[in-house]
Amino acid sequence: MNQELIIQPIAYIHTDFKEKFGIPRQSGRVPELTGKIIFLPEYRKPEALRGITEFSHLWLIFDFSESHRKNWSPTVRPPRLGGNQRIGVFASRSPFRPNPIGLSCVKLDGIENNNLLVSGVDLLDNTPILDIKPYLPYADSYPNAIGSYGELLQNYHLEINFPEKFLAMIPEEKQKAVIACLADDPRPSYQNDPERIYSMQFSGFDIHFKVNQNQLEVINIDSLA
Repeated sequence: MNQELIIQPIAYIHTDFKEKFGIPRQSGRVPELTGKIIFLPEYRKPEALRGITEFSHLWLIFDFSESHRKNWSPTVRPPRLGGNQRIGVFASRSPFRPNPIGLSCVKLDGIENNNLLVSGVDLLDNTPILDIKPYLPYADSYPNAIGSYGELLQNYHLEINFPEKFLAMIPEEKQKAVIACLADDPRPSYQNDPERIYSMQFSGFDIHFKVNQNQLEVINIDSLA
């Protein structure tokens, strides 16, 4: 039976990322990254949030709004496999899916004016939120689960050389977050040119850097204001 399903956003999340490059590959990898979920007026009801602070973490169901396509492919090429090996779309977390819906687990930090403050985010600024559900440790965590290629670089991090003259340009409350994002290596896995200059936009700044083996060096910062 072919029935049309119409789903509308209930909220939008605001984060430090205006573009996709640099966003952590999974939620929770950079706990310092914060976000604010702003509900649309019809859903900004205090009674809708009753009891939510009894949970430490939340599931966000969201729309990959920048990845909509008319057609879908049954296979994708995960960057963590070098960008050349194809796997089934349903064996991936690629945003290019038949229905571009994503799932992200974030930490609940508080409520402000009936909106939610969260951390450990991995979402683009202004991403539409379709639903929010509490994270249940006994039901949502399986310590013996197997993560396939997703575990290949689970503990991989770069060493960061962030000159003080550049770091001082970043607001102090954002410094740990930007260093952690860079250490998580925002590059596609198949790019290893030590002379290539990369650019990551974060919290109103354009951060330029190079990577040589496991050493990342920030070489310049531009304000986007």
